[in-house]
Amino acid sequence: MDSNDQKFQMMRDEKISKALIKLGIPTMIGMMVSALYSVVDAYFVGGLGTSQIGAVSVVFPIVQIIVGLGMTFGSGAASYISRLLGEENSDEANKTASTTLFTSLFVGIISIIISLCFLDNILVALGATETILPYARAYAVIYISGSIMNIFNVTMNNIITSEGMARFTMISMLIGGGLNVILAPIFIFLLGFGIQGAAAATVVSQAATTSFYLWYILCKKGCLRFSIGYFNFNGRIYKEILKVGVPILVFQILSSVAMGLSNTAASSYGDSVIAAVGVVTRIMTLGTYVVFGFMKGFQPLAGYNYGAQNYDRLNEATKVSLKWTTIFCAVVAFFMIIIPEQIMLMFSENDRMLIYMGSRLLRANGSVFTLFGLQMVYMSLFLALGKGKEGGILSISRQGIFFIPAILIMPHLFGIEGVIWAQPVADFLTVILTTIFALSLKKKLKILKRNIFIKNKTI
Repeated sequence: MDSNDQKFQMMRDEKISKALIKLGIPTMIGMMVSALYSVVDAYFVGGLGTSQIGAVSVVFPIVQIIVGLGMTFGSGAASYISRLLGEENSDEANKTASTTLFTSLFVGIISIIISLCFLDNILVALGATETILPYARAYAVIYISGSIMNIFNVTMNNIITSEGMARFTMISMLIGGGLNVILAPIFIFLLGFGIQGAAAATVVSQAATTSFYLWYILCKKGCLRFSIGYFNFNGRIYKEILKVGVPILVFQILSSVAMGLSNTAASSYGDSVIAAVGVVTRIMTLGTYVVFGFMKGFQPLAGYNYGAQNYDRLNEATKVSLKWTTIFCAVVAFFMIIIPEQIMLMFSENDRMLIYMGSRLLRANGSVFTLFGLQMVYMSLFLALGKGKEGGILSISRQGIFFIPAILIMPHLFGIEGVIWAQPVADFLTVILTTIFALSLKKKLKILKRNIFIKNKTI
């Protein structure tokens, strides 16, 4: 039995808990490393000053959209590819993988050019003050210029995960993340590049990950094959990619808009509050990316067994994922509530306002973070099953349907308390909506399972 057959057998036959560990833990670690890029930048940039931390905070929404482009095509393709592999349709899977990769690179290049042409306007719209703008511009020019590699990496991460090669994606991202931790202080302080050094360290680190993925493609390490010859401008392929990918992109765009609105709301209270919002956003992203990474392992397992009509394994995988993500989120929430000051002191020792506001934001978000796993499991499940409508609504509910109105209204009603509690309120409302959708899906899967049972009985 070759390695590819072993991977498919794992998704088909292996004990669910073991399969999720093999698929989910590597992607979880990989996504955590990805989130660490921004946390590392904020940590070391903190030594430069509050305005510099604020600059990294302002640029972060742009980073989210860049990552979103890769996830749009990568996640959309991953859902379709996992189902194709479950149906043993390798030719269509190869076409989908290649079409996805080349399309994401093309769209990425166009997006980078547009972003650089209107950079100052974008940064001001995202909350940059007069003191923050020069630092934000210096950081963003370097980061955005090299972000095509980030788009490539995120796209490949999702595609490779869909064929069960989660361990490889973990190793590739660990290489890049580890290199960033080493290079950031060298570029920022030792070489004296300041905030530009933080961006340069990130770009060089991402280049290392890109090289690793290129080696994977050229040496044909997985079951998927990448070639311009497989590129297929096919409406069916793009429909399957986009019905799952577009909700992801909308989610990332809304997340960026939400961050920009948060920065704008915070700007009335000074650079320290903007910096605090940015630091907490990065800390939260670290926790959410771990969950999201685990979902990248859950998705191919769910998609494969749904395609194979194995609904018992699908239900079991969902239950185990809910249990594990809830436990993780509860642990994170515990530390956010118990030791927020100690966490904020890692990023600034002298700015008391930054530490105070950051601590309050951490406690507020920690009060509902335990339920974040529920949101992500069912959003990922709907997308894995190709149910783009339901998955799309859940994708945009947290940062779009609920958060944007909250951040626009609550600060006017409650002042800075509205800034602090807008996200927790949005999270609570999202949990209610997710529960309604989850109960509906559970009923539909029961019907499908019963129909399969009746069909098999009559044969």
